[in-house]
Amino acid sequence: MAGRERSGRRQSGRWHVRVAVIGSGFGGLGAAVRLRREGITDFVVLERAGSVGGTWRDNSYPGCACDVPSHLYSFSFAPNPEWPRNFSGQPHIRAYLERVTDNFGLRPHIRFHSEVRSLRWSSDELRWEIDTASGALTADVVVSATGPLSDPRTPDVPGIDGFPGKVFHSARWDHAYELRGKRVAVIGTGASAIQIVPAIQPEVARLTLFQRTPPWVLPRADRSITAAEQWLHSRVPATRAARRGLLWGIREMQVSAFTKRPGELGLIQFLAKQHMRKAIKDPALRSALTPDYRIGCKRILLSNTYYPALARPNVDLVPAGLKEVRGSTLVGADGSTAEADAIVFGTGFRVTDMPIGERVTGVNGTTLAQEWKDGMAALRGSSAAGFPNFLTIIGPNTGLGNSSMILMIESQLNYMVDFLRQLDILGGKIALNARQSAVDEWTRKIQRRMARTVWNTGGCDSWYLDAKGRNTTVWPGTTAEFRKVTRRVDLAEYEVLRPAGATAGPATATGTETGTAVGAATGGARTEASA
Repeated sequence: MAGRERSGRRQSGRWHVRVAVIGSGFGGLGAAVRLRREGITDFVVLERAGSVGGTWRDNSYPGCACDVPSHLYSFSFAPNPEWPRNFSGQPHIRAYLERVTDNFGLRPHIRFHSEVRSLRWSSDELRWEIDTASGALTADVVVSATGPLSDPRTPDVPGIDGFPGKVFHSARWDHAYELRGKRVAVIGTGASAIQIVPAIQPEVARLTLFQRTPPWVLPRADRSITAAEQWLHSRVPATRAARRGLLWGIREMQVSAFTKRPGELGLIQFLAKQHMRKAIKDPALRSALTPDYRIGCKRILLSNTYYPALARPNVDLVPAGLKEVRGSTLVGADGSTAEADAIVFGTGFRVTDMPIGERVTGVNGTTLAQEWKDGMAALRGSSAAGFPNFLTIIGPNTGLGNSSMILMIESQLNYMVDFLRQLDILGGKIALNARQSAVDEWTRKIQRRMARTVWNTGGCDSWYLDAKGRNTTVWPGTTAEFRKVTRRVDLAEYEVLRPAGATAGPATATGTETGTAVGAATGGARTEASA
């Protein structure tokens, strides 16, 4: 692919690059590394903040840590033998991403404070026109790596504007605000909340937790990784690889229980109940904390400190959501009230309606959000019909319920690399647009498989489901299977777009172009069928 490599240059008064990557979290930095390793240096990473890290930069709340073992929650091409714990905290993960940025020479490619305001496809030029906070540019290909956990979801609670105290979301933690001695209300009981509650409980005067739905919580097998282990992993890379492989293999073997045989999760559910019973002696509190759905239907959480914190005398559990705010009084959906000086929303993120979709306009003049109004859908989790040369990292149905998202990211990076390779092989000014029929068929297969999973049959309403109740978030299979189906681009699943009047390219790796026009693209470009 180096043959098509160009340095950025001005075209029609705008700076032009071959590839524009949006976001500098794991997905964006991984894309940048893979581009450089493929010999492509004509790319830019557009980052809205002033540093890299994505969700691991934004989420800095007390107790923030990963619930996937560190040796699995890292790039295969950038191992870290010096992880300090089995489950590393936010500062160590963010430091790891900073090192990846420096070790792979990515900083010259990153434009900080460059939030993407809009992307518009030009069918005349077969390129993306991008407007950012730091200026405009164009790109042949856009790789969106904004991630599903980037934009907080804060509920519109009646009366919240009249609350006299402090209000913030867990992903926008106000470190200047002193919680010590305050009455604090935490809204939500998801992955962030179960880390925040035990971290702040010892210092606050009163902590009130509003729980709409209780989570299933398992013990967290965390410990320090010894200096001897770190030394061994540094000196003998095979031990590091073996550790990663073991962690991966265990999780791969668990997948079938989630995706095919939810009844097999009964033992895990029993262990979760025993874990709760050890810390929660009050029968009424234990009853309020016991979910009424199958374990795994919602994300399984890991903590050794959550239940003990809830049993402390300065903690109150409201087994209902927050209904309204009256001055400094918070009113639950069950009618109970609590006084608070600060409100912390641990209410998650905009997962099933990616905000970037509102800013991306495709060949039909409609936004990605409009095209996805009935649910997100993308070919192999990457390509949406009507949005040529636009790839999504961590797109629809690429999430995981029990393993490392880095494995899925790396599979999608393989797909990205082959996508660019296919553009090279076809040659000339060109774009690939996912066929609607291919997207529909892929989506049907996913949803057929999803029907028997615990996420759909477990009896819960989770953030995996969109407004219509369809699971557009999770991948219903193993990471090995996803890696296989994203190993290469099948040109039969794409329309090949060329400028009007252009001739067909050479034979491709998957067949030759027929040269038969099968439809006109907006603005004069035409499509060609691939064998």
